[in-house]
Amino acid sequence: MKPFNELFKTGDWKAEKHVPVIECADKIKAGDMLSIKVSIGKEIAHPNTTEHHIRWISVYYLPEGENFAYQLGNFEFTAHGESTQGPNTGPAYTHHEAAFSVKLSKPGTIYACSLCNIHGLWQSEKQIALS
Repeated sequence: MKPFNELFKTGDWKAEKHVPVIECADKIKAGDMLSIKVSIGKEIAHPNTTEHHIRWISVYYLPEGENFAYQLGNFEFTAHGESTQGPNTGPAYTHHEAAFSVKLSKPGTIYACSLCNIHGLWQSEKQIALS
């Protein structure tokens, strides 16, 4: 049996369509709001079909020097073109992108993970410095 952390794949989001892309400032003032956008397929589009789609993105923050990560958000995408007429005939397709803001009082690392219904779990991370 594999440990849970070994289930996550990673890669360069410029060459791999499944890797979450974390877009935010690299450095902010302590106590200021940090706007974060996480998406899948920024350089290489990920399919968004009934058969092949991103199910969710989850984002965490690990403050520097601490052992416990805080979940910042969990974003579920539930419409992928399904309908009673069959696959990819529905009127709605949710896009695998989430944006939110958070106030940080310590430097640390933002982690994002996502689930592709065919290719499994993917992760990425970004350091955030405070001034």
